[in-house]
Amino acid sequence: MEHRAGFVNIIGRPNVGKSTLLNALLGEQLSIVNPKAQTTRHRILGILNGEDHQLVLSDTPGILEPAYKLQESMMQAVDDALADADVLVVMVELGETPEKSEDLMRRAKRFNGPVLVLINKVDTGDEQRLEEAFTQWSSAFPHAHVLPISALHGLHITELRTKLIGMLPEHPPYFPKEDLSDRDMRFFTSEIIREKILRLYKQEIPYSTQVVVNSFQEGPDLVRIQADVVVMRESQRGIVIGKGGGALRQLGTEARKAIEKFIGAKVFLDLKVKVDENWRTDERKLRRYGYGH
Repeated sequence: MEHRAGFVNIIGRPNVGKSTLLNALLGEQLSIVNPKAQTTRHRILGILNGEDHQLVLSDTPGILEPAYKLQESMMQAVDDALADADVLVVMVELGETPEKSEDLMRRAKRFNGPVLVLINKVDTGDEQRLEEAFTQWSSAFPHAHVLPISALHGLHITELRTKLIGMLPEHPPYFPKEDLSDRDMRFFTSEIIREKILRLYKQEIPYSTQVVVNSFQEGPDLVRIQADVVVMRESQRGIVIGKGGGALRQLGTEARKAIEKFIGAKVFLDLKVKVDENWRTDERKLRRYGYGH
């Protein structure tokens, strides 16, 4: 039987819906989703397996102009996705124009393989706006397929999944068929905790925070997890902990419930807050936290 397999890598500006699309295509909540910008920091692979195919989807950080070393690492993840893609998905949202997406255009034009342009959030506009967007993006990418979707509401996701599988080259699977991602449970645990930080805290706190899972011990009745929430300043540590430890308790409770839902087991979560000054601007520290090569 003919078997198709390949890497479909998704690029786009922040908040266009890349993580929502990955989750919709997989039917699993694999990438964290939040309305705040820069939610995705790493390149995350999601694997969709069928008897005759393996679709390896890559969610990437939103394209931006880097302001510090962490963001440089995030943009390197985007460039890595361009280098090994079999199919490139350029994701835009309704109302976004090629003229205002120069960084995205510049990166996408480097890619020589098949390109699919997805106009997301089409449920937010009327038919005239969609026609204008289709004309603009078809002109910007004359050799690409342009498709309208709503990743959040599942519009045209089934058709998109079928189309992507058909665009893959003939190849044996790259990963074991039972795998859902290239990442381990520690990574997803840290991402779930970070998503709760994004939701519960305001201003600079989510962007100054890193989560490190130090232990993940699976017992017969309970999974014991110890994780550190790393911030850049002592004042931020106080905010994360909150008055009388209330904010940290709320973070721990919400993160624990989300982790239990994800892994399907009872969890004991021990969270500690630590200060590591300027971690997001120090290359050595970034490597220690899993960023870069």
